[in-house]
Amino acid sequence: MSNDSNQGKKPVIRAQRRRPAQSDNENRERAESPRREKREQQSGFKSSTSGTGNTGSGGSGGPAGLPFKFSKRTLLIIAVLIVLSIFLKGGSDIDQGNNLESVPTDAPQGVLPAVTESSSKPFIAPPRQAGAEEQTWLVMLYMDADDKVLEHDIYVDLNEAEKIGSSDRVQIVAQVDRFSAGYSGDGDWSTTKRFYVQQDDDLTRVGSTLVKDMGEVDMSDRDTLIDFVTWAVQNYPADKHVLILSDHGMGWPGGWSDPVPATPTDSSTPLSSALGNMMYLNNIDDALQTIRERTGLEKIEVIGMDACLMGQAEVLAALAPHANYAVVSEETEPALGWAYASFLQSLEKDPGMTGAELGNMIVDSYIHQDQRIVDDQARAELMRQGSPMGGLLGRGSVPSSSQVASKMSKDITLTVVELESVPELMQSINDLSFALQTADQKEVARARNYAQSFTSVFGQQVPASYIDLGSFVQLLKQTDAGVNAEADKVLAAIQQAVVAEKHGTGKPGATGISIYFPNSQLYQSPMAGPQSYTIIANRFARYSTWDDFLTFHYTGKKFDAAAQQATLPEPGASVKAPGAGEIKLTPIQLSDTVASPGKPVVLSTDISGSNLGYAFIFAGYHDLQSNSIFIADTDYLDSGQTREVNGIYYPVWPEGEFTLEFEWEPLMFAVSNGTDSVTALLTPMDFGATSEEATYAVDGIYTFASGEALTARLYFSDGLLRQVFTFTGNSTAGAPREVYPQTGDSFTVLEQWLDLDAQGKVIQQATEVGETLIFSDQMFSYKEQDAAVGEYIVGLIAEDLDGKRTNMYTTVNVE
Repeated sequence: MSNDSNQGKKPVIRAQRRRPAQSDNENRERAESPRREKREQQSGFKSSTSGTGNTGSGGSGGPAGLPFKFSKRTLLIIAVLIVLSIFLKGGSDIDQGNNLESVPTDAPQGVLPAVTESSSKPFIAPPRQAGAEEQTWLVMLYMDADDKVLEHDIYVDLNEAEKIGSSDRVQIVAQVDRFSAGYSGDGDWSTTKRFYVQQDDDLTRVGSTLVKDMGEVDMSDRDTLIDFVTWAVQNYPADKHVLILSDHGMGWPGGWSDPVPATPTDSSTPLSSALGNMMYLNNIDDALQTIRERTGLEKIEVIGMDACLMGQAEVLAALAPHANYAVVSEETEPALGWAYASFLQSLEKDPGMTGAELGNMIVDSYIHQDQRIVDDQARAELMRQGSPMGGLLGRGSVPSSSQVASKMSKDITLTVVELESVPELMQSINDLSFALQTADQKEVARARNYAQSFTSVFGQQVPASYIDLGSFVQLLKQTDAGVNAEADKVLAAIQQAVVAEKHGTGKPGATGISIYFPNSQLYQSPMAGPQSYTIIANRFARYSTWDDFLTFHYTGKKFDAAAQQATLPEPGASVKAPGAGEIKLTPIQLSDTVASPGKPVVLSTDISGSNLGYAFIFAGYHDLQSNSIFIADTDYLDSGQTREVNGIYYPVWPEGEFTLEFEWEPLMFAVSNGTDSVTALLTPMDFGATSEEATYAVDGIYTFASGEALTARLYFSDGLLRQVFTFTGNSTAGAPREVYPQTGDSFTVLEQWLDLDAQGKVIQQATEVGETLIFSDQMFSYKEQDAAVGEYIVGLIAEDLDGKRTNMYTTVNVE
């Protein structure tokens, strides 16, 4: 970073690319020229291009302010390229319809090796109750494994429970629904079965007593959950009850989908109409109420959700009337799931323990005591040499259990919550919400933007919307919002409610409970806004004023402290973004119009406005034959200085107007399996504490060796693939789940293109199926390529704290 110290002159920032440069740049290969050969054939992955977001100083209708030496055709191409923000985190406005492809899923930072866990709250054991020495338990496992990605992992979890099995004082029952074309082991059955879980050391087969083969059952139906728990409670009497639900989770929307058998779509909300059959949060709430009425249970002792993203205040509000304790995760969960053998063994040894103690055992054993890590044979199979996972930690001997646990624990979170404390937590949120009406909403938006965030099922095009509640209010206290007293109440309520909590070093700001705080684009979407949120998270919306605050934050509609009903914006209300910056960029100046390997060009623009969060570089290759633009490269720009807030890092940009310079060397990037390479777009996802920790994503189609194909996203940091996630939807929207690559699996890159008409106007954004790489004996990596010869559209992009982008583009010829 260089600032001009002369009075009256603008600071000048010479930014660098965030992606770390590779040392062997003299031997880079030249990328082949991308070709859009079959424009008339659509791949089925079409995305929306009709954004109405911040268009930048050039506007969306013409080439105002661009250099006049370009041809009219080139000027028109540049003018319409303002829509390119859809390809980057922040993107254009959300499609107002019900197509979830317009809001693909964000994902967590890639897992790095040599990581330890941290815990923000140690567990303090509560006093034992009288009669605990004779206390009995019933543990009920509701295992929705009717899913290609989850089937094997959940089936192993059931086998882990068998390592302990039932006893006189701890009985374990399970209902598991398998997938028809996934894991083929143990008879390859695909129906739904109920088991009385008995001790068996074999992790590859179920040795428990089969109580009933139920045929194909819809595990996403709340009636199925009601039937299972009612049956279990009535047939296996116990003093205390544990219900653990396993499957995909999505946060406040719910989870627990089941594609077979097909059922009618719930059309009560725009989101449910788009997602189809799933057990939405209000369905879970209703099911638990019916279970208590039918069984006579006052409360379930522990409800565990072995699923992603369920550690939200909205979810806890739904569970609070029905149980004493909940075990939930703010973030996505690794494919391993929970360490069933470990915490069940603790319960078998001490059935007199409390629900809080059991919850702590679940949290404490998470990952590092999982059977697939501590069992030598299982770990050897998971990390076997000659496999992609084995290649991740290097070649040689099988890694130790601590090495594997360290690798898989970086981004984990898991929390035990005392649900009796949730009403007090809700009241503290209400008090804060009411007080925030008097705060500077720009400061509130800043706190939302910089709070510890988690994977959002609503996409990478907007800032993350699932944020840690404690991190958010801690940031509010550092601003001039004037709500310190109310913020302290929330922090105290979190401290009271959270019995035990741990998080990996990749989630340094996690305090145990998250909350939904969308940006203005998500708030306007029927799927992600109040039209769905207040119905699906209905108990939370009914008893909290958080939804009232969101309406105030974005529309200015005030509310009373005693508001006790869900709030929708007034019809036709204008939605404003307090985090918007009204950022402007001047036309880009070039040091030269021609670049080549080793001979970069310098791009320069003056940036003015406020609330600048991130800046990006963009480069697109113009395929003249098809008249289409191939999206070749995007990356964060690093200002040279970073800001650290609760362990989260952001670039520091000058206040007011400044000049941004960037030396662009024409590069493309390729993903490699060690033998073959495929040119791919690496989309920036997480800025990271250092350039080596910055995270990038490649979207594509993951095909298992068995032939099953799912939409997927690869996450890279420091040049190496760290995580693979697939999604329940037909795009990168829906519930995410981690996949551990196996030899013979493959990944097909999805290419991003912009098709132009004869006048150079963008007529559609298209996603085309590209080339395929096969997983073999080493994990994927990415490498630099010298960009192909041709004409490029090169741009600088500024993003404000609401995720809106202002863009400016020019053309450069690469030789």
